[in-house]
Amino acid sequence: MPHAPQVEKMRAFSVLTPYYNEEVLYSKENLRTENEDGITTLYYLQTIYDDEWENFLQRMKREGLVNINEIWTSKVRDLRLWASYRGQTLARTVRGMMYYSRALKMLAFLDTASEMDIREGSRELYTVKHSSTSNSMTLEKSLSTRSFSRVDDVTKSSFKGHEYGTALMKYTYVIACQIYGAQKAKKDPRAEDILYLMKNNEALRVAYVDEVPRGRDNMEYYSEVEIYRVQLPGPLKLGEGKPENQNHAFIFTRGDAVQTIDMNQDNYFEEALKMRNLLEEYRHYYGIRKPTILGVREHIFTASVSSLAWFMSAQETSFVTLGQRVLADP
Repeated sequence: MPHAPQVEKMRAFSVLTPYYNEEVLYSKENLRTENEDGITTLYYLQTIYDDEWENFLQRMKREGLVNINEIWTSKVRDLRLWASYRGQTLARTVRGMMYYSRALKMLAFLDTASEMDIREGSRELYTVKHSSTSNSMTLEKSLSTRSFSRVDDVTKSSFKGHEYGTALMKYTYVIACQIYGAQKAKKDPRAEDILYLMKNNEALRVAYVDEVPRGRDNMEYYSEVEIYRVQLPGPLKLGEGKPENQNHAFIFTRGDAVQTIDMNQDNYFEEALKMRNLLEEYRHYYGIRKPTILGVREHIFTASVSSLAWFMSAQETSFVTLGQRVLADP
């Protein structure tokens, strides 16, 4: 494995995910509606992840849940997120890809931190308070007010200072939401959920196609991402839908490399820590040239849905992880 450089010196990269009209977050109706067998989505998830459901209820009780029925009212957002993170939704993929940003922030801090900085940071990350009315202990997050003293004890920055800026410069996540403009115009709940994801993930960008009428029979097509607008030469769909969706959003990616991720893939914080090492592969010669395409393992979370899904996941692992490596160096 190549040596990992400091975050400030690593190659910048982006992740691109195509999205059309799939579920972003499970709605209350999705979770409550019964299928032909009389089973709801929430009941299925509770059965599969019974221990995690118990942990979720305990966490909600610590946050003020008194009656179990309150999860459908005051705690409905938490319920929707819990279920969506265990189904095939865009929110689950976004959460996984945003581990890259969290990993880079932590690594950027560790690059310049002294032993005293690390001790102080870990102590202030969670402040444990004893409740005066009970013997229970509550964890209070203090990320926004936490500060780290540097080696010279002169400059101080919060976690959203130097580390925050470095992570934003090195990583961008772009979702190609092809019909997001039409969804906004129709006030589709999916558009509201996508906006919620953007507000809660600072490195997330949404690229979409906007159709602007010009005259009676003329229509102009624009490819957009919040702060950019690029006019397209004509209609988007000239070939297959998914490649065209990726093509219009590709110009909004930043950095030296782009990782393409589908909506049935997840990520893990431990894997995100290895990205610095992976990007260093582009600097090494293999034969007479440096590599331009790297194949890495895909974390496909839909393998547990059925035997067919497990088979498809296994063949993907064989093709991407094993087959490509053999072809690269037979």
